[in-house]
Amino acid sequence: MAATEKLNFTIATTHPTTLPWAALLRDYFVPVSSKRIEAIYPNIELEWHQAYGTLYKWQDSLNGLKIGLSDIGWVGSLWESSRLPLQNITYDLPFITDDLSSLLSVMNDLHHDIPEMQDSWSDNDLKFLAATGTDTYHLVTNFPIRTLADLKGKKILAPGAASIWLEGTGATAVNGALTTYYTQLKTGVADGAVTILSGAYPFRLHEVAQHVTLVGIGAQFVGALAINLEVWNHLTQPVQDVFLEVARDYSRLSAEAANQRYVEALEALQNEGAILYTLPLVEKEKWMKSLPPLALNWVDRLEARNLPARLVLKKLMLGLKARGIRPVNSWGVDLLALDN
Repeated sequence: MAATEKLNFTIATTHPTTLPWAALLRDYFVPVSSKRIEAIYPNIELEWHQAYGTLYKWQDSLNGLKIGLSDIGWVGSLWESSRLPLQNITYDLPFITDDLSSLLSVMNDLHHDIPEMQDSWSDNDLKFLAATGTDTYHLVTNFPIRTLADLKGKKILAPGAASIWLEGTGATAVNGALTTYYTQLKTGVADGAVTILSGAYPFRLHEVAQHVTLVGIGAQFVGALAINLEVWNHLTQPVQDVFLEVARDYSRLSAEAANQRYVEALEALQNEGAILYTLPLVEKEKWMKSLPPLALNWVDRLEARNLPARLVLKKLMLGLKARGIRPVNSWGVDLLALDN
């Protein structure tokens, strides 16, 4: 019998396993991929070197994978507006839907159907495997918010592409990531954060900012599981097929986990003394009206770079519509005209 051959992979994320997209790499993607590949190749044993939140920092999620510090890993597209411009479409569509599962399903389809979506990754020496995202965004602050005007003059943490959500509110956007928010809030670098509750709770943000204002800015595509392109090109077709299949299931499961953690986080925050308040609809509408035409501006900006932004926007909206979702804010997009 032939000797067992080891197939080695390093898999990494910039965030720890307190977040669902990191935990499921460890708990689902790694063991299931190993089992299926070893079933195809009995003489191959997969050996994983796993680094969750330890190998490189949040701002290096793309570069770490690109230069080969890891073979497979999570890339935060929300910090890569220039290198992954088409991927950041959902950040220019706040207030469209809180349905993360449907949104990720649509984003996976866009990557499959539109070559330029895949090209964004291959231009950075990466291969897209599956979409990941977050539960809807809210506000966590060290001051109470009862009206939109309460944000004026405040410094609010808004990661990367999310900074545009504060345009027109009078607040100043401060960059950062969940891994840095606690210190930034504690030291006065910021007064609050636009963030996800499934992340805010495990990072204990309510200890330094106890006011949680429920806004529902929308679920977001924040990044993806990807693989170094050189590594990908050296894999056999059956191994590639396994990674793609398991990654798609991982994407679905990560959305379900995020939704469950959101419910658990909301309850835990309330039990631990956070002050919860739901922003009235009239104030939410003021927020939406205060923003520029983000989606159409995004289209104009990227079409000027010869990128198919209009097609991406159309297919995204049609994908949501096909799943029975009518956006809270359609951003000037005529949903009826999309079928034409």
